[in-house]
Amino acid sequence: MKPIVLVHGFWVTPRSWENWIAHYEAKGHRVIAPGYPGFEVEVEALNADPTPIVNVTVPQIIAHLEEEIRALPEAPIIIGHSAGGAFTQILLDHGYGAAGVAMNSAPTEGVRVVPLSQVKSTFPVLKSPANRHKAIGLSLDEWKYAFTNTFSDEESRLLYERYHIPANGGILWGSVLANFQPGHQDTWVDYHNDNRAPLLFVSGSEDHIMPPAIQESNLKHYKSNTITERKEYEGYAHLLPAQKGWEQIADEVLEWALRHAR
Repeated sequence: MKPIVLVHGFWVTPRSWENWIAHYEAKGHRVIAPGYPGFEVEVEALNADPTPIVNVTVPQIIAHLEEEIRALPEAPIIIGHSAGGAFTQILLDHGYGAAGVAMNSAPTEGVRVVPLSQVKSTFPVLKSPANRHKAIGLSLDEWKYAFTNTFSDEESRLLYERYHIPANGGILWGSVLANFQPGHQDTWVDYHNDNRAPLLFVSGSEDHIMPPAIQESNLKHYKSNTITERKEYEGYAHLLPAQKGWEQIADEVLEWALRHAR
């Protein structure tokens, strides 16, 4: 059984993978869901003191994830959600993982598609350059629009209370500015890397913050002679890993990854 590494995105923690961890462990896999550096505490602690969120950087996150993966007995299946999807792409490009799945992934450097729903979803952070030095949370209404627009109001509220933390404004601003700065930035990957492990993009058709157009554009950037595919699930929002029916998606992406694993 190949180990599985689950990589969370922004505004949530490894707790957002709690159901997937149990699901995959029941199938006999060793599963780890590393938090970002400083995120070893629980959601409630990060909401009370977001200092670790303000201080973390993308290079620190990638270095920490690589350290966790090197400690495993064999190359794992890497599954990332949102920003975790972008980090999954970087890890594969760095030679880690037997196969990767990027779900409702944030774009890597060079992807310039910016749908209006993404602008609205990220406006709480990008409305002010001063937010580059802050941890910025979402209101319940903002969470509902960006993450859980296909969920009931009650489901959305319960998930907000259980999973939501502020996000690092500096990293989000950095991802926006990456396409306008010279040289490689933090989310750069080599789209021509023939040695990269197979990669599957997964889109939720109703995702507001990372809509399918972003996944499609990110996919088209890859020019390497390596398996790179995309699958779209109708009716799913950004918080796809917590939406009803997630078990089928978890099984299908794992089956794809195991079938294509190096």
